[in-house]
Amino acid sequence: MDVLLLSRIQFALTVAFHYLYPPLSIGLGIIMVIMEGMYLKTKNPLYHSMTRFWVKVFGLTFAIGVATGIVMEFEFGTNWATYSRYVGDIFGSALAAEGIFAFFLESGFLAVLLFGWDKVKPWVHFVSAIMVCLGAHFSSIWIVVAGSWMQTPAGYHIVGQGMEARAEITDFWAMVFNPSSMDRLMHVVLGCWQAGATLVLSISAYYLLRNRHREFAQASMKIALTVALFASVCQLISGHHSAELVAEHQPPKMAAMEAHYPESAPADLYLFGWVDEKNQRVNFGIRIPRMVSVLLYGDPDAPVTGLNAFPKEDRPPVNVVFQFYHIMVAIGFTLIALNVTGMFMLLRGKLFECRPLLWAFVFSVLGPQIANQAGWFTAEVGRQPWIVYGLLRTSEALSKTVTANMVLTSLIMFTVIYLLLFVLFIFLLDRKIKHGPEDVEHLADRQRA
Repeated sequence: MDVLLLSRIQFALTVAFHYLYPPLSIGLGIIMVIMEGMYLKTKNPLYHSMTRFWVKVFGLTFAIGVATGIVMEFEFGTNWATYSRYVGDIFGSALAAEGIFAFFLESGFLAVLLFGWDKVKPWVHFVSAIMVCLGAHFSSIWIVVAGSWMQTPAGYHIVGQGMEARAEITDFWAMVFNPSSMDRLMHVVLGCWQAGATLVLSISAYYLLRNRHREFAQASMKIALTVALFASVCQLISGHHSAELVAEHQPPKMAAMEAHYPESAPADLYLFGWVDEKNQRVNFGIRIPRMVSVLLYGDPDAPVTGLNAFPKEDRPPVNVVFQFYHIMVAIGFTLIALNVTGMFMLLRGKLFECRPLLWAFVFSVLGPQIANQAGWFTAEVGRQPWIVYGLLRTSEALSKTVTANMVLTSLIMFTVIYLLLFVLFIFLLDRKIKHGPEDVEHLADRQRA
């Protein structure tokens, strides 16, 4: 294995593992703000108990997310020095903005959120919950801006020649609002809301199946199901806009997502299949003729640019992109169906007694996580062979002095450490779930005292 492949695997591993946690933090942030707001409005100690429990889960995901995210910034300098020099002016400004406007805000109010229950006034604690939630969302904004600029560069010019060339900002706001940033941001945030909501649904459904903390679980489930349904339906709209954007700015990626090879012809939509890249066809697939043309342009005869319009060296790995994209879409529709069914049963008053549906919600926590990972791989692998689309190839972005043995050694070490962190996360989360929320009557007595 060469240093390029190993470096890509290492960065994919660190980012994929890290990305398990921020979506949970962002999604839980919205839910705990709703719960604490309900408590301030109703003074019902049940909502106080709910908020305290989910804040503890939030604190756990935040801590592991911070620990796993630090490594990536070092990798930019160790494995991807040429890339760091090339985009440092742009990527650095976005990361600096995240630190100033997001991380400090989130971490600064986190102490009040976690430890200020009986030390500050209720409205102050509620403000801290809002600030932590906003901080988590601001963090996603700047990270998505940086990633989106790599997909659709804007607001820059190139200075220097050869190895000294680098991108320099000419218009900060054009860089921030590059053609894909807002669509990608909405897509990411909605995925985060689903991740947090399904975690609440999963734990609440588990309590109901075990006949524990029923009042707590039912109230938590109502809030989480509302958030999950809203986010999953909006994600369908967001995904459609994102696909239109990809077709406009990155036609090779769009062609790979649907394994569309003809240079310019109406494109079919495949529900699933396996791409035979050598023979340029999809095996074992079910397709809807010309549906991609309909979805993108509203016209079944509209031509879609295919992979054969581009040199082979400028095409992404087709089957990989095709599979990840279809996994993401399949999970998205499954979550919509599950959430609609759950809301229908809730309105009929039968959700909390429907054991098959509750079991489905227990395992639904995996859905957004897999879909988020599949969507990220679709976006990043689909951009290949470019690390900055149209400007810098991935093969040119490596550090010149790092060897394959160095990367392999650190890859093994990171894998072991990340596995230990994941085991620790599951262990601590399991302990919190088994312990359950604080007793509502005990909390009420404490408040009266």
